[in-house]
Amino acid sequence: MSPAAFLRDRALSVAVAIVCAIAIGSVVAVLGAGPDASVLAACIVLACAAFALTVDYARRRAFYRDLEQVVGDLDRTYYATALIEPPDFLEGRLAYEALQATGKAAADDVAAHKQQAEAYRDYIELWIHEIKTPIAAAALMASGLHGPQAARIKGELDRIEGYVEQALYYARSTSLVQDYAIRETSLAEAVREALRKHARFLIERGVAPTVDVDEDVRVFADVKWLAFVIGQLVANAGKYGASTLRFSVREEGAGTSDARTVLEVADDGWGVPAGDVPRVFERAFTGENGRRAGSSTGMGLYLVAELCAKMGLAVALASEEGEGTRVLLAFPHDRRRLDAQTGLRA
Repeated sequence: MSPAAFLRDRALSVAVAIVCAIAIGSVVAVLGAGPDASVLAACIVLACAAFALTVDYARRRAFYRDLEQVVGDLDRTYYATALIEPPDFLEGRLAYEALQATGKAAADDVAAHKQQAEAYRDYIELWIHEIKTPIAAAALMASGLHGPQAARIKGELDRIEGYVEQALYYARSTSLVQDYAIRETSLAEAVREALRKHARFLIERGVAPTVDVDEDVRVFADVKWLAFVIGQLVANAGKYGASTLRFSVREEGAGTSDARTVLEVADDGWGVPAGDVPRVFERAFTGENGRRAGSSTGMGLYLVAELCAKMGLAVALASEEGEGTRVLLAFPHDRRRLDAQTGLRA
């Protein structure tokens, strides 16, 4: 609170003080004390009023300054009263108590929302695990079938399983609980696992994968999350017209604190239109290719970005329409830098 704002707020008090000073000066003059005594009396009244206003301003200024600073710095303003001292003037106490009550109500609402979100997530995960049982049973029954119709049934079951897996990882990506474990793992094995999971789909679409990843390349990531992330890139390549899919690895920043292993996943598919590239990691964004394919949810690359962010990995995409797409995943060598991955260019 600035002095000018305080004086505007106390304009009535200032006016009363001035009127009182004039009145007392006039009374002193009427009593025959002379003009000097009259002016002195008025000045004493004004000085007392100014002193009282100064003390009042000092008491209020500390409270309002702290309040403005806390509200400006906090993301969650309902914690404000926990960080400032209760004021010692009536208006401040009333404001503090109102903020305290509002903050408690807001904190209670947030806690209830978190509890509901966690309960909903638990339900989704339970439902996903339950639905996997009939899917697995149907896949087992279909495994004994042969012919074009059987191949279509198996393909549709794979698609259902893929959507169910997307739902599972989406639920996990929005959870406040960390249910993943960052460990040193084989990058080649993660790539092979993703390819195994999508083998039928790749064969159906005529996609020929090439893996140029040495067996001794190891990175820090969650094994299951990484296989899922790579699997989404594999599925996108097959879905959007690729005939070849190549995995390659390179090292960047060797010998520095920014050293990292970069996995490049490149295909020769349709490519992403230039106008869509900046939005490919947005949730539910399908773009021109999604509308063309007719079966896009817009969740695949969104989940890739979200899970990579949780694991502290950088992800970037470059694409040219008609030429194909390249996606880069960067794994820092220093585990302490898992949350500081920037500057990746595809």
